[in-house]
Amino acid sequence: MYKQILKPLLFKINPEKAHYFTLDLLKSGLGNSFSRRLSPLIFNYEHPGLKKELFGLTFKNPVGLAAGLDKDAKAFNELAQLGFGFIEIGTLTPKPQPGNEKPRLFRLPKNAALINRMGFNNEGVDAAVERLKKRKTSAIIGGNIGKNKTTSNENAIKDYEYCFNALFDVVDYFVVNVSSPNTPNLRELQDKEPLTQLLNHLQKINHSKAKRKPLLLKIAPDLTNTQLDDIIEIVAATKIDGIVATNTTIAREPLDYTKSEIETFGMGGLSGKPLTKRSTEVIAYLKTKSNNAFPIIGVGGIHSAEDAIEKLKAGADLIQLYTGFIYEGPGLIKRINKAIVKQHIF
Repeated sequence: MYKQILKPLLFKINPEKAHYFTLDLLKSGLGNSFSRRLSPLIFNYEHPGLKKELFGLTFKNPVGLAAGLDKDAKAFNELAQLGFGFIEIGTLTPKPQPGNEKPRLFRLPKNAALINRMGFNNEGVDAAVERLKKRKTSAIIGGNIGKNKTTSNENAIKDYEYCFNALFDVVDYFVVNVSSPNTPNLRELQDKEPLTQLLNHLQKINHSKAKRKPLLLKIAPDLTNTQLDDIIEIVAATKIDGIVATNTTIAREPLDYTKSEIETFGMGGLSGKPLTKRSTEVIAYLKTKSNNAFPIIGVGGIHSAEDAIEKLKAGADLIQLYTGFIYEGPGLIKRINKAIVKQHIF
């Protein structure tokens, strides 16, 4: 139904307008008690073989929704009804910010891809906290945190600390986002010294709580092997709980568009099928080089059950969808979970 009816209609609308229209549709369509009873029968696939214990949490299945789709934690209850094992909200910043100028989201249907330069547009972490306090779903919720555009890298720690403390009581795990290409100079925080300092600071706060929460780092697919080696050392030194691999890429190869067409899209992070191979390579490299030292959430170009299985076999412990969810619809979640059970992946 999604690919035959809803998707063709949505793809006729401006991508960003379609995004918000879909979230509103989900909230109105799945926000009542009848839908909450009916949706599990349609979307959910339950099986003991799907359960995954990871960093002290029990995931009912390993298929999650990546950060970026529900930035402001407005539709996480409804999204969870589509069969996801976990939902990651954000990226959230301390202060509200409008993000980059529009247009800032582009579809590349020839490659089943998106380019976005949203720029951490969100209503601020405090507004999201109030919504998360009204949580109805039992699905695991992750909080993806970043810094405001106007905050210098030298003061970035304060922004991450603010978001961490604000969200601590209302999310189940954290992801530190220093890898978005859409906030100026943000990726400089992936360098070894500032990243180690940031993660150590958050870990110190984490350990001061009555019960700490899992803390993960989201990395870019554009890192070299030498930089990935640094990431492995940083995980060991800071004792964070894992890695999310990967964010969007600034690369533009391979795309079935002319150079002039690509230039019209402009700057931004590329996601979708063109990212499939590279994100899997990063997962495999980290898993092998670290000798399976830490969990990895695999994300990037998962558009089929086969893509998901490939990520898991490469070393991902969990996976997340974003662009594949937009192109393939909610049925993809069930197809992936059925394939995992059929192939006895866990």
